[in-house]
Amino acid sequence: MPTPPRRSPAPQRRPQPSRRAPRPPVRREKPRWAMRAVTALSVVVLASSGIGHAVITSLDAGFARVDPFKDMKNRPRAGHGMNVLLVGTDGRDKITDAERRKYRLGGAPCHCTDTIMIVHISEDRDRASVVSLPRDSYAMTPAHTDGTTGRRHGGHPIKINAAYAEGGPNLTVRTVEKMTKVKIDHYLEVDFTSFMKTVDVLGGVKICTAEPLKDSYTGLDLPPGTHDLKGGEALQYVRARHVDGASDLGRMQRQQRFMAALIDRATSSGILLNPMKFRDVTRAVLGSVRADKGFGADELLDLGRAMRNFSPSSSEFTTVPIGRMGYVVKGLGSTLKWDAKKADRLFRSLRDDRPLSVRRPGAKAVRVDIAPRQIRVQVENGTATAGLGRRVDSALAAKGFRTTRKPVNAADRTVKRTVVAYDPRWDRSAKSLAAALPGSELRVVKGLGATLKVVVGADFRGVRKVKAADPGQRESGVVRGDEVGCS
Repeated sequence: MPTPPRRSPAPQRRPQPSRRAPRPPVRREKPRWAMRAVTALSVVVLASSGIGHAVITSLDAGFARVDPFKDMKNRPRAGHGMNVLLVGTDGRDKITDAERRKYRLGGAPCHCTDTIMIVHISEDRDRASVVSLPRDSYAMTPAHTDGTTGRRHGGHPIKINAAYAEGGPNLTVRTVEKMTKVKIDHYLEVDFTSFMKTVDVLGGVKICTAEPLKDSYTGLDLPPGTHDLKGGEALQYVRARHVDGASDLGRMQRQQRFMAALIDRATSSGILLNPMKFRDVTRAVLGSVRADKGFGADELLDLGRAMRNFSPSSSEFTTVPIGRMGYVVKGLGSTLKWDAKKADRLFRSLRDDRPLSVRRPGAKAVRVDIAPRQIRVQVENGTATAGLGRRVDSALAAKGFRTTRKPVNAADRTVKRTVVAYDPRWDRSAKSLAAALPGSELRVVKGLGATLKVVVGADFRGVRKVKAADPGQRESGVVRGDEVGCS
């Protein structure tokens, strides 16, 4: 007998005679196109409106159905909370010729999947943990029947995104469960054709960047600053993989930033409290979604009621830890091999319904490009206040900066505004240091060298905490939604 997806117990509610008792929620990278998973997450997030049952029920027919759990046996033990597998498939054959040219969407659709994410919704519905599984991850399939040839295969090595082509949703779920030991409760498969429309219905999404983002392949061209991206530009942003040397891993980080910004837009704009707007957004999302038979209107409504207070700080994002880049396998080429111990700890947290990161007490750190420990600083006191240079030096050192611990007095002791002087070759370090000194002025001094100089002015009020991802751990670092926003 097929093993049905296990449903997690829903919070107790008073009986509502006007409707039947709600069904308890179930237990539980793209041919370069990451936005399908972004769009799919919005299906879950947009349910947080808690609007009328009739509106959501009317949308139930918008789901195309798929049975990814058919004949599945020996599945992982169900944990707590709900695990949704988001799979993005290529659907550019539905894009208009004009859009293809404008947003550089050439090429034939591959009808494959290259975006795979596990979204874990905590049992108390207070947290969403999103784990990206890189498309080139080395994987071993369970025995299965090839969906194209009909041939029976034993388990064999593949790149994880090839599981869909060989065995469709069923083999994709089975392979993910085999690798993670996380039981998948629901399956959402998203075609990226609805992405631009969804973003436009939301009124655009705000994205910030400290560095210029330019990708000749997608046409992305964003100068430093804050940008309100509409559908087409948002599509370019989440597709781009040639803006830096991080390739797919860097692209996944941008996808996670976009998802956090999407949550912020959806939960702070009032859209979710407007039934008609909610309907329009959800229809746009459902235009290219396939879901398992157990995920429907009642699940959306129950989840939405439990997540009314969901916000960016409720979300956290990470990528499965990579132990070996460029792991070459005969017949597969270069793959990414997971770090077995770190990955096991990560997925154990999902099974045990624990946060992936722990928020420590104290002020929230501002995200910067360069970690304080990599920045060397000389402090000069530009005021007549005795001892101020020593205080600033100590405060910067306490926040992790490599100060000389030998502050001096500046030639000018009438400085009004604190200055961060820097050699242009160390501009990113200067911006990170300036972020720790609110209101400070950046000033280029050619030939200054690697040691930045802080001239303390009369406006100094304190040093703000800043943090950056460890460059050696970028692929496995956990960030919360409120840490990657524009604020």
